[in-house]
Amino acid sequence: MANTQQMANAIRALAMDAVQQANSGHPGAPMGMADMAVALWGEHLRHNPANPHWADRDRFVLSNGHGSMLLYALLHLTGYPLPMKELQNFRQLHSKTAGHPEVGLTPGVETTTGPLGQGVTNAVGMALAEKLLAKEFNRDGHTVVDHRTYVFLGDGCMMEGISHEAAALAAAWKLNKLIALYDDNGISIDGQVTPWFTDNTALRFVAYGWNVIGPVDGHDAAAVSRAIADAKNSAEKPTLIICKTSIGKGSPNRADTAKAHGEPLGAEEIKLTREALGWDHPPFVIPQAVYDDWNAKTRGLSLEAAWDAKFAAYKAAYPELAAEFKRRMKGELPKQFAQVAVDAAIAAHTKAETVASRKASQLALEAFTAALPELLGGSADLTGSNLTNTSHTPNLRFNQAGEPNGGRHINYGVREFGMATIMNGIALHGGFIPYGGTFLTFSDYSRNAIRMAALMKQRVIHVFTHDSIGLGEDGPTHQSVEHAASLRLIPNLDVWRPADTAETTVAWAVALQNTTKPTALLLSRQNLPYAPKKDLGDISRGAYVLSEPAHLGLKQKARAVIIATGSEVQLALKAQELLAAKKIAVRVVSMPSTTTFDKQTAAYKTAVLPANLPRIAVEMGVTEGWWKYGCAAVVGIDSYGESAPAPVLFKHFGFTPENVADTVQAVLAKK
Repeated sequence: MANTQQMANAIRALAMDAVQQANSGHPGAPMGMADMAVALWGEHLRHNPANPHWADRDRFVLSNGHGSMLLYALLHLTGYPLPMKELQNFRQLHSKTAGHPEVGLTPGVETTTGPLGQGVTNAVGMALAEKLLAKEFNRDGHTVVDHRTYVFLGDGCMMEGISHEAAALAAAWKLNKLIALYDDNGISIDGQVTPWFTDNTALRFVAYGWNVIGPVDGHDAAAVSRAIADAKNSAEKPTLIICKTSIGKGSPNRADTAKAHGEPLGAEEIKLTREALGWDHPPFVIPQAVYDDWNAKTRGLSLEAAWDAKFAAYKAAYPELAAEFKRRMKGELPKQFAQVAVDAAIAAHTKAETVASRKASQLALEAFTAALPELLGGSADLTGSNLTNTSHTPNLRFNQAGEPNGGRHINYGVREFGMATIMNGIALHGGFIPYGGTFLTFSDYSRNAIRMAALMKQRVIHVFTHDSIGLGEDGPTHQSVEHAASLRLIPNLDVWRPADTAETTVAWAVALQNTTKPTALLLSRQNLPYAPKKDLGDISRGAYVLSEPAHLGLKQKARAVIIATGSEVQLALKAQELLAAKKIAVRVVSMPSTTTFDKQTAAYKTAVLPANLPRIAVEMGVTEGWWKYGCAAVVGIDSYGESAPAPVLFKHFGFTPENVADTVQAVLAKK
């Protein structure tokens, strides 16, 4: 029989020793959740330390990521390739034990957590992905998708508003394989939470439609294990298990205090804690008997081998489905995708339609959702405005038994942050490429989740419509001016603001091929004429020469370059015509993606933006960000918008061909 108390104390010892050695970190949460971890990881979690990427493993998310030493201790003790030296290097440069868990850095970590509330919301996305994949791929007698998603979360996650968005959707989607264990210790950085956190959490989750168990004694591993067993029997509801715990459990003077939360216990308190726990081993020394109790390698190999046998039988019965499942879980696009993308772009170029770029996006999605069954769309209650639905993506719905209808378009409701974070969880799980829509101005609600997707290198696509003052009468609350510039500042986020149907289609194609980064598509509400172009080859490079003076019959070389994005490309082209009438030759460069263009070779950048020509940028947004291209002038808007019809606003703020042409002439006059 395993010594569960010693198993838990091993976690406590590793947590307090690693934090003490780093002189930084959070020992209290791991010490308090240690018995919960023994119950879950010791009795229920289906995983294989030898293969952290086994497709049908249970997913575990530590939403209260400041307690990262709990997860690192578990991964080390159960047999993942995370040696003790990494725990000794906790929070040090280039170690695999960062201050907060990071997916892709540490084997066995499923998602990057730390910003509270996002981990449990990622878990909702993972559980949704599991349910949808099971519906799509399982067949009678062949169940190849059948795993659970477990999440630990604390008071901070509960206080964050995103937990409401996530929990409500989890219940609406009847995610019965989602099991959340709430570390209810009543302590946060500022102390006892009772003066500011008075929610009746149990009734709150009952109201959502969750199955609620407890409170149970979070330090009774057997009681927690029984609660998990009960939760696994839930047929239609996600489950919340409320575990009453003491933060810093075992510390004679720090337990149940904020002092245990975010600072080392100190050498003397650690000595006293060892005595109180009966743990008489030196720092970072774990007895072999404890390792033996924790070791999950043999069971993990057996679990995966059993699944491999199941999948072999599935492959024999359904070879095409098996191949498709493996492709989807690897995140590979179909072999024919490149041709689909080329055909879609050529079709857009040939038709040369005058439509809003949000409509151009929907037209592109018609082709791509037909070719890619893994595209899982949605909108935060703005489907008719974002145009994220297609004929191939009916609305996702669930029957009374919790079974999905096979739909591929999600109504997220007015939950932009929740949508963005759930999409991260879907992408992390594998099997789907998620995309979701809202207005660009509401990207502020989603921003931290967008940043997390970029940090985690996840292929998530954000469709942001109503991208400028061009939306008109809704006024400055909805008119984005700073958002394009702001999003471009996020490292590893690809931002596209296309000018017409061809650029929009190419932007989508690039986004779908961006396997290690998220994408933001900034799209117009107003119609945009098609910009004639000789070919489509350089659009994917982020910027290209759209029109030369020769296109207008001028034989002289360009004297300046007008750079424009999105709807303003038309202003640049018309300004070019006005200048040509005055025998002033200029080049027009369309730059749908500054983030992509910035990664091109120096030679290509110079070919598009010659060093000897003055540059004038045109974009309906803040001018900040354009000066890095050496612009002599920027036609932009460094104020908030106004409520008025779009044509009135364009004239009021100077977004007219005449003003652009005058700006170019003013620049040339200074040379």
